[in-house]
Amino acid sequence: MYVWPCAVVLAQYAWTRREELLHKRVLELGAGVSLPGVVAAKCGAQVILSDNAELPLCLDNCRRTCEVNDLPNVVVVGITWGEVSPELLLLPSLDIILGSDVFYEPEDFESVLVTISYLLRRNPKAQIWTTYQERSADWSIEALLHKWNLNCNNIPLEKFNSKDLTGFKLPGSHSVQMMIITCKGSAESK
Repeated sequence: MYVWPCAVVLAQYAWTRREELLHKRVLELGAGVSLPGVVAAKCGAQVILSDNAELPLCLDNCRRTCEVNDLPNVVVVGITWGEVSPELLLLPSLDIILGSDVFYEPEDFESVLVTISYLLRRNPKAQIWTTYQERSADWSIEALLHKWNLNCNNIPLEKFNSKDLTGFKLPGSHSVQMMIITCKGSAESK
């Protein structure tokens, strides 16, 4: 129940792309306090927030965030990474999927990518906008991206972000990175 630096950076990226978000259908995975999703909704996107179906307090937190930000039309659903559930199957078509710090624990990387792969196969023109914090040089999703037939493009933060967000002024010492994930072969991945 904390706004992590990755959420701030992803929200900033969403704000810089606000014209692209207007009237788009957006899903935020692992929303937590939902800052990127709230920004997308304030930019005119039709937003669905999701967090772990097994953590009702997280889902309640997403709902409270919508209430305090006067966003009554934002839907909150429980989606557990790597699991096929009715909530996952019933999602409408999506344009953009947001994921702030979803690559946090290495043991969850494949479950996250299974869910991302499913969503991108169902929505081949969609993109995943995700930020992550480098925590170990030994942690990588490169092999898993290849396994699930996904492309990844790194986005240089200096193209859209101020030094206050990407540099030392974030609380603590952080190395936040951003990437866009697409299906291999989609027009957006070329």
